[in-house]
Amino acid sequence: MRGSKPNVIGFDADDTLWVNEPFFREAELKFSKLLEKHGEEEELVKQLFETEVGNLKHYGYGIKSFTLSMIECAMKASDGKIDHRITAGILDIGREMLQKPVEVLDGVPETLAELKKRGYKLIVATKGDLVDQERKLEKSGLEKYFHHIEIMKDKQAVNYLRMLGRINTQPADFLMVGNSLKSDILPLLEIGAQAVHIPFHTTWDHERVEKADKNSFNELNSITALTDML
Repeated sequence: MRGSKPNVIGFDADDTLWVNEPFFREAELKFSKLLEKHGEEEELVKQLFETEVGNLKHYGYGIKSFTLSMIECAMKASDGKIDHRITAGILDIGREMLQKPVEVLDGVPETLAELKKRGYKLIVATKGDLVDQERKLEKSGLEKYFHHIEIMKDKQAVNYLRMLGRINTQPADFLMVGNSLKSDILPLLEIGAQAVHIPFHTTWDHERVEKADKNSFNELNSITALTDML
């Protein structure tokens, strides 16, 4: 691996420890079906994405923010004449997402158990809605492996520095593992920490980056390869 051996390892949660993004893609399709009288699926999904991104500064990340953005997008698409049944349908989509079972990704429990056995301090470093992320962590059965849980409002370099200060860890001693180059890799390299990218088969467009120097971080096909790398 690149750099010195870390003693603290941070893990992103959504699409690194458990499945998340496919539920949003499924919800987008349900949303466009509800609004089919007001636009084509591709255009509605595009409008919803633009609404979501515009609302991040107000609502942050997560399902509740997504639900509010669906309602706003439906109002725009219908010129303010949204039927109450559509509003109810949107709320049902959001509620269903919040009740989804937690699907832990293959190899995650075994990898965390082995790393903890080796003496690494493991933390969760994720963003999103506090209540929902705590629910997923509890339902996942993974909480027992972690020394610290950090649910951040965003994942910029400054947010990571604040987190490392709270756990009394220097960037050089920290390794971050995640599926998003934008949120889990590049900010860590910026502050002098290490990072491991484990791509997931689907990524939210807002998390995509056009270019990244792959010589500056490790990329693995599976979380199970992490124990061999370390």
